[in-house]
Amino acid sequence: MKKPTASTIRNVAHAAGVSVTTVSRHLNGRIKLPAETSERIRAAVAKLEYRPNAIARRLSKGSSETIGLIVSDISYPFFAAIASAAEEEASRLGYSLVMFNSRNIAAKELGFLSRIDDAQVDGILLMTNHPDDGALVQKINACSNVVLVDEDVPGAVAPRLFADNRLGARLATEHLLDHGHRAVAFVGGPPALLSSKERFGAFEDSLKRRDLKVNPDYVFFGDYDEQSGLDAFLRFAALDNPPTAIFASADMLALGILQGCRTLGIAVPSDLSLVGFDDIRNVDLLDPPLTAVHQSAEEFGRRAVGLLIDHINGAEIPDAAPVAGKLIVRHSVAAPRKAHWKLAGNALAGKIPPARVGI
Repeated sequence: MKKPTASTIRNVAHAAGVSVTTVSRHLNGRIKLPAETSERIRAAVAKLEYRPNAIARRLSKGSSETIGLIVSDISYPFFAAIASAAEEEASRLGYSLVMFNSRNIAAKELGFLSRIDDAQVDGILLMTNHPDDGALVQKINACSNVVLVDEDVPGAVAPRLFADNRLGARLATEHLLDHGHRAVAFVGGPPALLSSKERFGAFEDSLKRRDLKVNPDYVFFGDYDEQSGLDAFLRFAALDNPPTAIFASADMLALGILQGCRTLGIAVPSDLSLVGFDDIRNVDLLDPPLTAVHQSAEEFGRRAVGLLIDHINGAEIPDAAPVAGKLIVRHSVAAPRKAHWKLAGNALAGKIPPARVGI
């Protein structure tokens, strides 16, 4: 049996008694017509079962109706939650979202940003997680329609949406200090990143307000991953007077610290108190449930997409208010013991990691 011929826009125009241009502009929302004319077009579309060619419509509008999201590691739960919220908001606003996983490799980020030049996407949300050597800022400034999310690229001319890192770090540190801790350690990500700088700065300021100084032995910068958390814990465990509490400036770091505690028999919170940052899914199911600074991944995704689409449409973008955090108190913090916990030397044999970057 011969397949029926699909109706065309010319068929619709003929049936409605208007020009092809009028039908096209009406369907694209680019013209205001009298109600009677609009109804004739609607009736013709329904009768002929006309379906607009999406690709042709996008070309006529000069838009792909698609945006991109570059994440450094989609397996990181917080990033995955942001991506999910961003896709939902993009769909609500009539856009498709394409996710690019850079694996924190700069060359991949540069290649993905070129999708704007190729008109494959109308704009990109960039979530980088490493210091820039200059190539990234140069590429961003050569592109249009890029929004930076969660981490900065210094010198980039682009709208930005970040967490209120200082507020979150202050809440975490003060919570430990309020429980009587004075030997408090900080574990951060790469020291050149905005998040690391701001979270450590607020940590330091919180100690100063209690007339305390940062102990360089209690500071560790690595990557935002479990291995760095474990490395930090082992480094602290080798000290004669290890810290009684740790502020881990990402939950993945906290997971690594908990791994080290369990391996070496250190009890949380009776031996060591711990606070995380992000409040990723299921940290409330840990033993003990982790006290953490909550960031709304949903708010990040929703607001970032709105910023990008406004930017694409030529709106003037003011400085975005940071995404606020709040402390979710669970059971990983207690008052310090009267004496520092300390491991026997043979317990750490072969486990101490190489020295990492300090302050």
